[in-house]
Amino acid sequence: MKGWRARLGFLVAPGNPTVEPEMQALCPPGASVHFTRLHAQGPAGTHAGQDERNLSQAASVPEAVRLLAMVAPRVIVLAHTATSYTLGQAREAALVAEMEALSGTRFITAFGSTLAALAALGCTRIAYGTPYSEATTLQGKAHLEAHGIAVVSHGALEDVRNIYDETEARAYAIARAVDHPDADAVFLSGTGMPTIGVLEMLEQDLGKPVISAASAMMWHALEVAGVRHSQPGYGQLFS
Repeated sequence: MKGWRARLGFLVAPGNPTVEPEMQALCPPGASVHFTRLHAQGPAGTHAGQDERNLSQAASVPEAVRLLAMVAPRVIVLAHTATSYTLGQAREAALVAEMEALSGTRFITAFGSTLAALAALGCTRIAYGTPYSEATTLQGKAHLEAHGIAVVSHGALEDVRNIYDETEARAYAIARAVDHPDADAVFLSGTGMPTIGVLEMLEQDLGKPVISAASAMMWHALEVAGVRHSQPGYGQLFS
């Protein structure tokens, strides 16, 4: 319908420069994206102190949700995967329920979007790559397995000084490094690591679906908002 808009709201980590341009690139006509920043203590993007930053971000979610609710989005997305890893299954589910009650709006997480995307693709066995520390990577692996996803291979980028300084070339490299014959998909965690520009190339090279937290959360946000859209060039999830 001419002039129709579905507004999508994203809660972004304070130091993340990647989410806004990637979500704008994936956003189709008939939808608009709106952002607000979470609050976190300490330096952004470093491995040290990540759990503490994640908890401070989670504590700031209600205030950020109240702000985004003012533009009446159809869905609000927690655009930070590792916060879900720190919270764990029960606390993440509680946060989703509380924010939906607070805003009267569907509330989803980047991690929950990943689960929805894997289910839509029929994938239950994955290779898993991150820009995180080994400890945070293992938290994510455990969180995936708690939700019934078999992680047949996993790995993290080496020599990461700041997650937000990573590149699509490095995202491509970790995906190739963790891929495994027994995996029916590759998942790249970390919304601060740019990924969407290499997903199609990776799928062609690996011969299987490749999703990232970024691609999953935009795909799921559109699904929840009732926007049916295909967008060639960003992998099977958007085909």
